[in-house]
Amino acid sequence: MAGRRQARLLRAVDLLAFAAPIVLSLLAVPASFAQSQTQTAAAKAPAFRYEVVSIKPDKSGPGSRAQNAPDGYSEKYVTLKGLILRAFGLQEFQLSGASGWVESERFDIEARMDAETTDAYQKLNSDEQKNARQQMLQAVLAERFQLTIHRESKVFPVYSLVVAKNGPKLHDAKPGDTYSNGIRYPDGGGGAGAVMIRSSSTSHTLTAQAVQISSLVNALRADSLERPVLDKTGLTGKYDFTLTWAPENVSVAGVPGAAATSPVIPGDPAGPTLFTALEEQLGLKMESGKAPIELVVIDRVERPSGN
Repeated sequence: MAGRRQARLLRAVDLLAFAAPIVLSLLAVPASFAQSQTQTAAAKAPAFRYEVVSIKPDKSGPGSRAQNAPDGYSEKYVTLKGLILRAFGLQEFQLSGASGWVESERFDIEARMDAETTDAYQKLNSDEQKNARQQMLQAVLAERFQLTIHRESKVFPVYSLVVAKNGPKLHDAKPGDTYSNGIRYPDGGGGAGAVMIRSSSTSHTLTAQAVQISSLVNALRADSLERPVLDKTGLTGKYDFTLTWAPENVSVAGVPGAAATSPVIPGDPAGPTLFTALEEQLGLKMESGKAPIELVVIDRVERPSGN
C-alpha cells in the first residue's frame, strides 16, 4: 500500500511539473454537474490552437518526460489516458472508458503555436494560460484521436477543506513579488503561481508561491487521498505557504466518517499526518462527506491519425 501511494504521488508530481509555470494545471473538481449529450473533446472552440502537432509511437522507453516552451510543449512516453486527464483537468476516478491501448500504448508528442498565437498567449494571465493549454490539447484529442465524450454526475465520498477553528495560518502573497530566490522549474519557470512537491522516503514538502487555495486542493488530490477534495474554505486571496508531512502516515484512519477498515500505514512517528499538518501548519482541516462529482465518459476514440 505504501509503495502504491508513493508511486501515485510521483506520477502526480510529474503532472505538476508539466504544468509549470502555470498554476497547477488540474482544475478544481466541480461540486455537481449533469450533462448527457455526446460532445466532441473540443465542443467549445478554443481561442488558441497548436499550428503543428506531431504524434508518434514512443521509442524512447520508460520515463515520462514533459517540457513546456513559450510556443508549445513536448512530451515523451505519455499515454492517451494521461493526455485526456490533463486536457480536462480530471483525476483518474473521473474518467471512464480509458482501457486497453488507451492506457497502455505510449506516444511522443510535439506541439507548437504559430508566432501570432504565441504572442497572444504570452499576454494572458496564469489562469488564462492554463485554460488555453487545456483547450488546445482538447482540440488535438478531437482532431487526431477522434475523441468524443459525454459527462455524467455521480455521488462520491469527498473531503471538504475548511478553515480550522483558530483561523488560517497562510501568508498573504506580496503583490509584484518576483520570488527571485524561490521555486525554479527545470525549464526555467517559477515565480508567482509556482508549486513544487519534494518527496523522500520520510517526508513530503509542498511549497507554493502566490497561489489560490485551488492549487493546494489540487496538490492534496495529487497525494492519492483516494477521494475528491473540495474547497470550502471561502478564502479568495493568493498565498505563500509550505506544508510538510510524513508520507507513510497518509491514510484515512482517524478522519471523521472514514471507514473502520481504512488501513493505517506505519510511518515516521515524528512526522505529522497530512491531516495534522494541514491544521497545525496552515490552519485548515479536512472534513469527510459526500457530494456529486463530474465524470467524463469516453464514447469514441481512435489511434492517432498520421502526421
